[in-house]
Amino acid sequence: MKSIGLDTSGKMIVKGPQKASGVLTVSGSKNAVLPIMGASLLTDEDVELKNVPDLADVRTMIEILESSGKKIDRIEDRLIIKSSGYINSEIPYEPVRKMRASFNVYGPLTLRKGFAKVALPGGCSIGARPVDFHLDGLRRLGIESTIEHGFVTSKLTDIMGSINISLPFPSVGATEHVLTTACLLEGVKTTITNCAIEPEVTDLVNFLNRMGAKIFGAGSSILKIEGVKKLSGISYNIIPDRIEAGTYIILGKLAGENLTIKNVSADHLNSLFSIFENIGSPILYDDIKREVTVTKANFDILKNISMETSPFPGFPTDLQPQITTFLSLVPGRSTITETVFKSRFYHIDELNRMGAKIRVEDNTAIIEGVNKLSGAPVEATDLRAAAALLIAGLVAEGETVITNVDHIFRGYENIHEKLENVGIDLVYLK
Repeated sequence: MKSIGLDTSGKMIVKGPQKASGVLTVSGSKNAVLPIMGASLLTDEDVELKNVPDLADVRTMIEILESSGKKIDRIEDRLIIKSSGYINSEIPYEPVRKMRASFNVYGPLTLRKGFAKVALPGGCSIGARPVDFHLDGLRRLGIESTIEHGFVTSKLTDIMGSINISLPFPSVGATEHVLTTACLLEGVKTTITNCAIEPEVTDLVNFLNRMGAKIFGAGSSILKIEGVKKLSGISYNIIPDRIEAGTYIILGKLAGENLTIKNVSADHLNSLFSIFENIGSPILYDDIKREVTVTKANFDILKNISMETSPFPGFPTDLQPQITTFLSLVPGRSTITETVFKSRFYHIDELNRMGAKIRVEDNTAIIEGVNKLSGAPVEATDLRAAAALLIAGLVAEGETVITNVDHIFRGYENIHEKLENVGIDLVYLK
């Protein structure tokens, strides 16, 4: 499993229905660790990150940091990021094309070197996600950008005093990029409004403040940053991955038999807990142990629901494909309106191949609950779609073959081993 990358399509073969029983432990957050790794460029001192998942995206960010001049040691779930004594601010296309979060090194590299040249980012095919919000915010911070031949080239200009930046949308990536860059503008006071308030943003703020940054308003939509001259190295523990936790909770509601999911932060998943409360299958959370125990829901008594995705604290778009799989089996008509990535419905056709009855009108999926799903050949179009189809395959009758499944290794550490440990039988083929 260690050799899995994104250059092979991969297949998973699963025969259902199956049951999951035992203990699953949630790994560190992918969406938290990636911007934190990028922010390590702001210091020449050693940074130790703990609870780091071993994922394709993390390996890609390691490659980018090494391209920029960092030396990185991995010891189990720890990363030690060290300076090599030089900074390279020109990052090649190959690693950046693999994921969107890679672009967040652009601002920090510009500050450290005075200029940077970074390829435009790639990632999952879930609709247009332009970097305009990033570049507009960075321009207010004195970073002028030029886009040519698929690369963005920056130039740092002098700036002083107070800066006010209002994001047109509470973009997680833009919020993280702008606040990280503003930290090292010594003597400059920056106010960012309409910020994303996702837990991963708060984790980044906490990390930077531990390094010596002066950021105020963590967890709110208004962040105030007082630029400092220098940031220090620290040791920092990454938060649990709420999307991994939510995925396994949904799996448990479909196929669980006293499935225990450990390392869960309930305050990061209130919207998911509310959904299950509203449909008649509450989630029981042990606050002391920080774990959830889940058994298959009684679909005979469940109520249908209308819901929508939205930025935190709303229901996360990254759990929409998985909850769609669940709702495809809930009696009656449910609807999901996607407000974040409006074209994030590529999994719908694949679920319909398995017997679901779902149609899409504009940015809303209309779901007519069916009694069962049937195994079929399907294709994963992105990371979360891959997870949704795997869950569907586990509860469907017969064999499901998921092609292009390697997306899943971008967001779920050791998923093959974790599922096998709770009794799930599946086959992965490169």
